[in-house]
Amino acid sequence: MFRQTKAFSSFSVSDLQEAKEFYQQQLGLEVTEDTTMSILRLNITGGNGVIIYPKSNHMPATFTVLNFPVSDIDAAVDELTKRGVRFLQYDGEIQTDEKGIFRSDDKSQGPSIAWFEDPAGNILSVLEEQ
Repeated sequence: MFRQTKAFSSFSVSDLQEAKEFYQQQLGLEVTEDTTMSILRLNITGGNGVIIYPKSNHMPATFTVLNFPVSDIDAAVDELTKRGVRFLQYDGEIQTDEKGIFRSDDKSQGPSIAWFEDPAGNILSVLEEQ
């Protein structure tokens, strides 16, 4: 039934203009605004894009809503930090280093990954492709 469909992802934010500035300026993504529907579209190379919509009672998810694969996680974290992105720190079961990177040499634990939030508190990540 869905084999030929082009599915897409979406999530909410509390402030559409603040989100637009963050995704354009801090992350460097191409963002288009659909004013008739009051939504943003993140135009992601090779993907179907992502829809961001405003929600007055927005509650951020407690899980990662969007992942950005990168070839060099240190370079990506350094560049995003320069652009004002602050990485989350974890010290429980998953421990991050001083940069906010969970480093994994064991493929069963997944890739090296660093999490950060957008202005609405949605959790995003950069993860190193292996």
